[in-house]
Formats: sequence, structure tokens, C-alpha cells
Amino acid sequence: MPREAPYLAVADALRARILAGEWEIGDRLPSRARLAEEYGVGRNVLQRAMDRLIIDGLLEGRAGSGTFVRMPRERLRLIRSRHRERRGGSPSRAGMRERGKADAWDSHSRARVPAREEIAERLAISPGDLCVNTHYEFLADGQPVQLSDSWEPMAITDGTPIVLPEMGPLAGKGVVERMRSIGVVIETVVELPRPARATQAQANLLGISVGDLVLQIERTIYDTDERPVETADIVIPDVRREVVYEFGVDIPQPLTSTERPSNRQ
Repeated sequence: MPREAPYLAVADALRARILAGEWEIGDRLPSRARLAEEYGVGRNVLQRAMDRLIIDGLLEGRAGSGTFVRMPRERLRLIRSRHRERRGGSPSRAGMRERGKADAWDSHSRARVPAREEIAERLAISPGDLCVNTHYEFLADGQPVQLSDSWEPMAITDGTPIVLPEMGPLAGKGVVERMRSIGVVIETVVELPRPARATQAQANLLGISVGDLVLQIERTIYDTDERPVETADIVIPDVRREVVYEFGVDIPQPLTSTERPSNRQ
């Protein structure tokens, strides 16, 4: 059997001490240097163990103050499901509706914004090409739970009723339905999730601390010609949400009589 990774062993040991009440809610843990020495591991191993317990909801890091035992909390489940999104609505809202918790959002769109180099690369356009940039802030039960920064090439939507995602006859209907109204059929959504630490701006908007764990999702939506029609950077605070990816399965067609295996010897 493979040996357990050192950081997992340290995380389990710290978890046992927390659950046994050695440190109470709100207590500050000893320094990383002290704990690393106590367990005979490097600081990187200790940091990974701490991060594991932060993800699990037992600890919280406070910038400049240390690591503390946190109050137990519920993490709402956010399901990201491509086949559910086909029913309509934006990908980011589809998961929130799963538990009926998305009760408000705010958005701000800017038209004719030149694409930065990294955005242009994701949209297969030239740097400086004009886009519509929309910033979203989503709330659930009055708490901010998600940010999204969306980019759509104006070469696709300019001069149409859907140029601004949250205005016009299809306001708020999501990329799939809006694009379909102008003859652009969406076929694929690609998402690249990465763990990260909250920046000052993100922390201010999400009501969390600088350096708290967040999940950053780079999402790009393609039409049937494999052309990118929208790309977005989504930020989800780990303290509020756990993200689950759900995949549909293609059901095979019944075998014909000639394809069925024979029982004859």
C-alpha cells in the first residue's frame, strides 16, 4: 500500500487535536514554524496541512494574524452541469438554482472595451478587438457567493438586440439562449478550475478576508464552428460554496437483431 502523504498525516493529527478540544473556536494555533518543528516536517508540508483543514472548514487564515479555529459553517453546494444548462439560463445561475438560493445579483456592462491580450487569446481574436465586458456579483440569502467577469466579442453581437447581456428582450437569459436568437448555436463549454487566494478587491466584494481560499474558474463557451463566443473568470469563495461537477451520460441505442450476440455454440 502507498504511504500516506506527509501533509495528510499532519492534517489528520491537527484535526484530531481540534476535535478533542485542545483549541477552542476562535483560538489561534501555534505558529507554522513551531508546529513544523513539533511534527518534524518542513514548513511547506505544514502549510499544505493547514490549507487542507481550511478547505475542510476547521480553520481560517487571517492575514497578518495567523490561523484560527473557525466557527462551523455550512457550505452550499453549487452544481455545475452542462446538460442542465441546455434547458436555458446562464451557466453560473444554473447551479445556484439547484438549491433555490440565488435570490439576487447585480451586473454592470461596458461596450466597446478593447480585449486584453489574455482575453483575446481565449476568444481567438486580436488584442484590442472590441468586446462587451460584464461584471456580475451574485447573492444567496443576502450573502455574496460568486463573482464573474464576462467578455463577448462585439464582432458577434454588435448591432443585434442582445449586445448587452442584461438589457434588451433577452436580458438575463444567459449566453445559450441569447446567442441562439441571432443564429449562433452553442455546443461546448470548457471550464478550467484553479484554487487561489482572494485578492483585496475580491475580498471586499465577497465579504471575506484577503488570502482566503477561492476557486477561480476560467470558462469559455464555443459554438458549433468551435468559435469562442464568450469567456469569463468566475470566483467562488471556498467558505461559502463547494463546487460539484455533474456530467450527463449518452444513453446507447438498443442493439439491432443483427448486432445482438448469439447464444449458439
